[in-house]
Amino acid sequence: MTRFEDRTALITAGGSGLGRGVALRLAREGARVTIWDRDEDALAASEDEAGAEGLTLATRALDMTDGDAIAEAVADMAAREGRIDVLVNNIGGSLHTPFRFLEQTDEHWERVMSVNVTACVRTTRAVLPYMIKAGYGRIINMGSKAGRFGSLFAGANYTASKGAMQAFTLQIAQEFGPDGITCNTLCPGAILTPRVKGLLEERQTPEERERVLQSIPVRRHGTVEDIAAAVAYFASDEAGFVSGASLDINGGQSMVI
Repeated sequence: MTRFEDRTALITAGGSGLGRGVALRLAREGARVTIWDRDEDALAASEDEAGAEGLTLATRALDMTDGDAIAEAVADMAAREGRIDVLVNNIGGSLHTPFRFLEQTDEHWERVMSVNVTACVRTTRAVLPYMIKAGYGRIINMGSKAGRFGSLFAGANYTASKGAMQAFTLQIAQEFGPDGITCNTLCPGAILTPRVKGLLEERQTPEERERVLQSIPVRRHGTVEDIAAAVAYFASDEAGFVSGASLDINGGQSMVI
């Protein structure tokens, strides 16, 4: 499939896990993909994995808590590629801050909000002028089941930050729809990347993890491929009439009418 031929995509925190999976999926379908990550070893590993498939990823080591660095990196990508068609705001996490609300400090909240919300806001702000100029854009924000239904292993700071990203999605979709730009949110359940697997093992007993698994109607956890497929849809021309949506990807564990 080459539905992203001549399209460019920026994936934040794309060096490993979900971000790498999304980057490879879009590259396989013809996109010219740029990934950012603070981990230079992860970036190198992503390039190697892409190269083994005959694909190319442009990479940049970046501290996304630095607003000036984000603005510079976006400008450099736009100058190199000529346009930015797809933005996947993938960066985020609970950053191993405490689960219990009363154990969370102001610093724990500030760190999680800085990564999960502020970094995405700054990146979106920097990318939007290029999308407006082109009259086309696809923005995909990484929300979470936690932001819609709460979490059994990530704390209040994480759930609040993901809820904020869903609200941010609605406003961006409304404000920039007339410019040919869509904005949607993915809300995954637990996707068993190495990071999430480690967090579950740290915070839940084997019996608790089994009970959670049995609460999922499809009786499995999500995979990176599940998320990459959903991103590819939202990023495609076929999804041009879908905007402001929150897509639950949790195997039916949480459902709404």
